[in-house]
Amino acid sequence: MRQEGQKFLQLKPTTQKVLILLLGGLVLGLSSSPKQYFRVLKAVARDWKTINRYALHRAIKRLYYSRLIDALDNPGGTTTLVLTAKGKNIALRYNIENIKIAPMKKWDGKWRLILFDIPEKHRRARNALALTLKKIGCFQFQKSVFIHPFECKNEIDFIIEFFSLRPHVRFVLAEHVDNELHLKKRFDLL
Repeated sequence: MRQEGQKFLQLKPTTQKVLILLLGGLVLGLSSSPKQYFRVLKAVARDWKTINRYALHRAIKRLYYSRLIDALDNPGGTTTLVLTAKGKNIALRYNIENIKIAPMKKWDGKWRLILFDIPEKHRRARNALALTLKKIGCFQFQKSVFIHPFECKNEIDFIIEFFSLRPHVRFVLAEHVDNELHLKKRFDLL
């Protein structure tokens, strides 16, 4: 959660994935259960396959210059990337199990709509997306449309990337919705 006066760091989806992958390595090192170890390893391997190599290189540079990761030179010419304390805090913010939308101090009067049209062959991912959106506090406006009043683009981008649904999901910023009163009651904005 954002503290008073703290600037919110905007991370692109690939950069978020790199942080999560590095955090996955940390979790592996701390894992005591073989079942948990293999579950984390499987998730990390799946995410690794979906990363564009060029985007990965750019993301690592951005993370390094943002001081979210550090590079340690090893004997033999290899380099190890490690999360800094700041990087761990941000990676934990993008943990899919604990992701939350922080309330705004003063609502800007805009609605964030998440629209999707996901093919039936991706039914499990579609259901997981809808369940996650409900879990983080989005209101199901229609069957494939969710709405939230607070800034959540980073969180939604991360969720979309996590489920690999980028081509099927759109994010819209709207100034007016015809049943606003109902929504304002729902989100305690009156």
